[in-house]
Order: sequence, then structure tokens, then C-alpha cells
Amino acid sequence: MESCKVINLYNLEETIGKELLEGVTYPWEALAGLGDFIRALGKTLDPERYEARGEDIWVAKSAKVAPSACLNGPLIIDEEAEIRHCAFIRGSAIVGKNAVVGNSTELKNVLLFNRVQVPHYNYVGDSILGYKAHMGAGSITSNVKSDKTLVVVKGAEGSLETGRKKFGAMLGDEVEVGCNSVLNPGTVVGRNSNIYPLSMVRGVVPENSIFKSKIEIVKKK
Repeated sequence: MESCKVINLYNLEETIGKELLEGVTYPWEALAGLGDFIRALGKTLDPERYEARGEDIWVAKSAKVAPSACLNGPLIIDEEAEIRHCAFIRGSAIVGKNAVVGNSTELKNVLLFNRVQVPHYNYVGDSILGYKAHMGAGSITSNVKSDKTLVVVKGAEGSLETGRKKFGAMLGDEVEVGCNSVLNPGTVVGRNSNIYPLSMVRGVVPENSIFKSKIEIVKKK
């Protein structure tokens, strides 16, 4: 499953969480240690650039956080990020530089690379979104299977047991997810791929592809 490896999905220079991901082969392996990583990293951040807000919360002084946003730790909001009206960050989250977390968007146990946009009514849980990844309005990650069994990542290269009950989506760099799409547990989308609006996605979508439906995934020209 080479396509699902960290090195084939992400530019690690585009996240403050680089060290965490360098220590794993597949990105979902980083989710279990994300909270502890944030707590340790937060204590090392330059107080001239980041301020502590409550327990295990660090917010860059250049970030814009709406007064109505709800922030729970452990959490790092990086420089120039924007947290909009009524955003709900439940904890164990890294929001990258220049990222946007929008109106009524909910985050939980996630790593958002720099310039990620989840700007309108999104739920993102137990997921990692690469550099410049964008989720259209109303698109969400579904992070628990209906039968509550452990998530398996399935693709053309085979299957991988993850050992995780909660697993949303791993989106590579510059992935575009269309409005009102659902990314089912165990979804991995390769770099520079597009998901049509109203899609229901499961398994591995190759890089540089357009997902039109589960039976129609085409290469970009």
C-alpha cells in the first residue's frame, strides 16, 4: 500500500506536526499519539509568537479567533490561521498556518496542514488533511463504522488493518472535496485529487484522480 504512506501523501515541511509524522509509516498511526505530541510541542513554542489560553491550548498571536469559537485542548492554532464564528474544536487538534476553520465546523483528533480549508459546516474527526486540502460546504468525515468494528483501509493494492475503531479520512496535499460529500471510515485520497459533490467515498482514491462515483474514478489529464 505504497500510495497510503506518509511520504506519498504529504509534504511534511508544511506542518508544525512534522516530527510526529516522520515517526510513522502510515498517517493514521499518528492519531493515537497526537494529544501527547501537542502537549509536549506547545510547551516549546516561542511565547513571543504564541500565547497560552487555558489548559494545553496555544494560539499564535497572529491567528484570528472569533469570540464565539469554542476551543478545547490539547490544541495548537498556528500563525495566520482563522477560526470563524461558532467553530467547535473538541481537542487533540493542530490547525496549520493560514488554515481556515469555518462557521459551525467541528474538529476532533485532527491534524490540519498549512492552508487547509474546512470553512463551512464540516465535521472532521480522527483525520489528517494535507497542505491546501479543501472540504466543500457540508462535507464530512464519518469516523466510526456502523457495526463498530475496526477500520480496514481497502484499495487496489490490497487491504491494511489499522487497529483503530475511529478513523475518518487521510487527505493528501491539495485534495478538493466537493460539497455535501461523506468520506467513510478508512478513506485515503491521494495528492491532487478531486471528489465530486454529493459523493460517498470509501477506500483508496489514487493521486491525480477525479472521483465521480465508486465505479468511475478517472485520471486527471
